Formats: sequence, structure tokens, C-alpha cells
Amino acid sequence: MCKLAIVILNWNGSDMLQRYLPSVVRCSLRDDIRVFVADNGSTDNSLRVMAREFPEVKTIPLSRNYGFAEGYNRALQTIQAQYYMLLNSDVEIRQPRWLEPMLQYMDTHKDVAACQPKLLKLGEEQTFEYAGAAGGYIDRWGYPYCRGRVMQTVEDDYGQYDDIALVHWTTGAAMMVRSDIYWKAGGLDPKFFAHMEEIDLCWRMRIMGYKLVCIPQSTAYHLGGATLRQGDPYKTRLNFRNNRLMLYKNLPDSTMKQIMTVRLMLDLAVLLQYVMKADWANARAVWLALREYYKMKAYYKSVRRQIQAQRLMSEMTDTTSISILWQYYVKKHRSFQQIDK
Repeated sequence: MCKLAIVILNWNGSDMLQRYLPSVVRCSLRDDIRVFVADNGSTDNSLRVMAREFPEVKTIPLSRNYGFAEGYNRALQTIQAQYYMLLNSDVEIRQPRWLEPMLQYMDTHKDVAACQPKLLKLGEEQTFEYAGAAGGYIDRWGYPYCRGRVMQTVEDDYGQYDDIALVHWTTGAAMMVRSDIYWKAGGLDPKFFAHMEEIDLCWRMRIMGYKLVCIPQSTAYHLGGATLRQGDPYKTRLNFRNNRLMLYKNLPDSTMKQIMTVRLMLDLAVLLQYVMKADWANARAVWLALREYYKMKAYYKSVRRQIQAQRLMSEMTDTTSISILWQYYVKKHRSFQQIDK
């Protein structure tokens, strides 16, 4: 067993492996840290590239594309390590020993299940990266936002979030998680396929009483959008469906009915907005997401009961008390620092 296993999930990303994996290897390897690439049934030359150029990295070939969630679960089942680092294939590392601040914090804070580094935008290094920035939160209606990113507005980094902070979720682009708690919480939900799956996992770990933190003394640079870009209808569909499934699974009984009712109205408003813009592809994506959610809800009834039976976290801390939509669109707050806490 190694102390830390860095696991990169790859699908037809040989170019990104050649471009970014050398930096990960150079800044990460030591006797008790290993790097793995789990290949999600790639049809390009990824496996040949790994064999030829990265003999020091163990490749875990999977038979087909299982998606982000199940792909990681299948790969991690084959690895014995105290900690996993889930790392996107389009992440570049420039900080030697970048893992040390996170490892030291996890070693000395046993109540912390997972952490993330500060995530900056590759190519725009003074800007936070959309997918995780300096740690994520969930507003009262279930919308994710970050220290460093509110809705579509991403902030420049000038050290304003360089303190270690408790967060609601850590980004799946670079998440260090205790392996035993990962499996105790059930791992990533394979039915999500991709998108929102790390937020869902983090919520379940918090329900079990564990904490999550951002440790900005560690830094990673993320390209982002390498698989599905903003505005892609398939991404819209997964985000809307998986967000509703996440809420249904994790919300406490005391607030679920109210929140799910409000979210239905808000989701229908977005659908109408797409229709008014004649964006028929994304309008259809929202409609399909709602339809799939109601079809899948029956399966998740027993899952919800199991999750809520593990609840040690106070219901008051499931989400923040603010509406990020109100803060952003009505109060015109464009940064995390401006949000009414």
C-alpha cells in the first residue's frame, strides 16, 4: 500500500497526457506516492503513448468508457492507498512538492475527508478556474458556487482566498480523499456518469460528519472544458438531471419538499428562457433532464433512506442560507467576497 495514489482518468486524451502528465510526474513522485492512469476504453493511441513515454506510470485499462464516476470507481478498486488524488488529465502542476501542504493537513486533521488545492486557469494564470476555484459551496436552492467563481463570473486571484477554508465540496479536477471514507460513503455515483458527481460525494461525506477543506498553499492549473464545453446540450442535460438527483438524495426531510418545489419552478423558467431564445437543443436537454430525473427517482428512494440513516451533520449546514441567483442577478454581487454571508 502506498500513502497516496494519484489517479488520472483518460478517454481519448493522448495529446493531453503528453502535454500535462510529465508535470504531474515531475512534481509528485516520491517513494510513497504513485501515479496511475486509468484508461476509459480509449480508441486513440493513449495506451501506446503510456507504454512508450511513461513507463514509470501504471496504466489501468478499462474495457469501455464508463464515464467519470464509474470509471474512477472501477480504477480505484484496484489500488491500495491511504489517500486517493483524483486528477483531471488536463491539469498541469508547476509547484514542486505541491502535495505536501495537503498531505500534512490531512495527516493532522483526521476529521477531514477530502481537500483540494487552489485551482487556477491554465493559460490565464491569474484567474481562478471555473470548476473548483478555491473551494465550493451549495446555496439554499442547490446551486453550486465557489470562492473565486459566482455563477458565470470567474475572479482574478490576488491572494484573497489564500486562507485554508471549510467548504461544502472539493473539485473533482483535483480532489485528495481518504480511501476508506471514499468507499464508506459509497464512492462516486455511477448513474450520474459525469457532472455533479463529486459534489454529491462530498455532500454524502459531510452528512456522515466529515469536513472538507481547500488548502490554497497547494496550487494546480486546470485547462477545463476538455470533454464538454459550456453550452453543450449534453452537458446541460447531465447538469440539470444530476443536480436534481443530488438534491433528492441528500437534502434533509425538513427542507426537501420546499426546495424541490422551488427548483422545479426555476428549472422550468430556464427551459422557457431557452425556448424564447430559440435554443431548441438546450431546451430539449432541460426537458430530457427533468423526464430522466422522474424516471430515476424510484430507484433513489432506497438510496436516500440509506444516506439519511448515516446523518451526523446538522441539517442547518447542508446548504448555505443565501440564494446565489438573488445575490448575482438582483444584488449584482459578482465575487464571493461581496456575497452576504
